[in-house]
Amino acid sequence: MGKIRVGVAGYGTIGQRLADGVAQQEDMELVGIADLAPTLSLQALRERDMIGANGVKYDLYLVDGADKAAFDAKKIPVAGTFEELCKKVDVMLDSSPGGVGASNKEKYYVPLGVKAIFQGGEKNSVADVFFHGYANFEKGVGKDYLKLTSCNTTGLIRTVDCLDRAIGLDRVAITIIRRVADPGDYHRGLTNALQMDKAPSHQAVDLMTIMPHVNATGILVHTPVTHGHIITVVASARDGKKITKEAALAAFQQHPRIRVVNIDEGFKGNASLFKYARDLGNRRGDMYEIGLWEDSIVESGNDIMYAINIPQESVTIPETMDAIRACTGIQTTREEGTAMTNKYLGIGKFKEI
Repeated sequence: MGKIRVGVAGYGTIGQRLADGVAQQEDMELVGIADLAPTLSLQALRERDMIGANGVKYDLYLVDGADKAAFDAKKIPVAGTFEELCKKVDVMLDSSPGGVGASNKEKYYVPLGVKAIFQGGEKNSVADVFFHGYANFEKGVGKDYLKLTSCNTTGLIRTVDCLDRAIGLDRVAITIIRRVADPGDYHRGLTNALQMDKAPSHQAVDLMTIMPHVNATGILVHTPVTHGHIITVVASARDGKKITKEAALAAFQQHPRIRVVNIDEGFKGNASLFKYARDLGNRRGDMYEIGLWEDSIVESGNDIMYAINIPQESVTIPETMDAIRACTGIQTTREEGTAMTNKYLGIGKFKEI
């Protein structure tokens, strides 16, 4: 099998990172990206001569309703139409605004026989499988349409699946301290408040969709920050078995996409992890791993409690690469698929230092 040909619909916060993620996979080819307007992200790309990650040239295609004259005015080169891009790819990564992906599926993906992977903003009904690279990789193998979990759910499931495989879980209770908007977004206005959502949070419901054997519930609080969510989890084992801190920590430390950190090292919160990613020289200050505070792991009777940080802009990128691998069948098991994604994205290398 030759390289998997991939396109990205929507070059926004997630789309930029999806394109970069594909460009780093040596067994995939980024055929092109598509968007509606000459956004600042595309203007910056043009200023870099349309060169993205790994020195890959990014060809731009225009979706329905785009005004080519607006792109010409910004001297942003256009390679063709969205339909033309769809005809060139094996898989489309659709990071369009919610609802647009479903429309693209009916208008382009189904008629053209193109597989597609949708991000968390779409309804679950758009896909054959609600997908997570570690929790249910095999269910996505060979399927035409997969949908990723949201950023919070993606990181949360990494830890719950990790403990479940090591110990066996019966239920989890979660509290999400959610950033209100991505950096650079103004649509939420200037805020000085915490806002409660009705329980249970969709992340708990989504977790049970992926892992139906685990009973989950949760509360979500919106906070006026932009860099990362923090989630606290209380996990209970099956049959009333006690989960020790030592057993939980050992499991977390083995997971490539979990970075165990300590407050005394300087990881005081979400901003510390964002700064550390920038100091590492990571593109856009991204971190593919979630942070998990060792200091937060505490026993409560037979239960275990811990806290994690979710880098919301980049956390779903590895699982999306897993999804490409599953739907095209270039790997057919979670072990093989996630290992290849981790290799090309450089995930988990810090554990070897």
